[in-house]
Amino acid sequence: VQLVESGGGLVLVGGSLRLSCTVSGRTFSDYAMGWFRQAPGKQREFVAAISHRADGLHYAASVKGRFTIARDNTQNTVYLQMNSLTPEDTAIYYCAANRVYTGSYWPGDFAFWGQGTQVTVSS
Repeated sequence: VQLVESGGGLVLVGGSLRLSCTVSGRTFSDYAMGWFRQAPGKQREFVAAISHRADGLHYAASVKGRFTIARDNTQNTVYLQMNSLTPEDTAIYYCAANRVYTGSYWPGDFAFWGQGTQVTVSS
């Protein structure tokens, strides 16, 4: 499974970005998808995840109400809409995939990863 993120960049505080992750190599709808992030000097942390048919969603408390995860199984793509961004959201954002949706927040429960896309929120 290959995962390629896009959509990162530099944005001002309070702004918005939409990240995309396109999956190839396997049937996209066979995989639950997640977004994680890692800031400099910090551990990788969970952001959001979505089940195979989008009937299951969960978010980190720090992004709930500001970020929205969605998927388009016809386009083999998962999205992360990020609104009301703050400097604390600055990180490399990674897309991840797993065959099973467990509601997990643990990176080790996701088997496949993209290379990441940088998001920088500036004041």
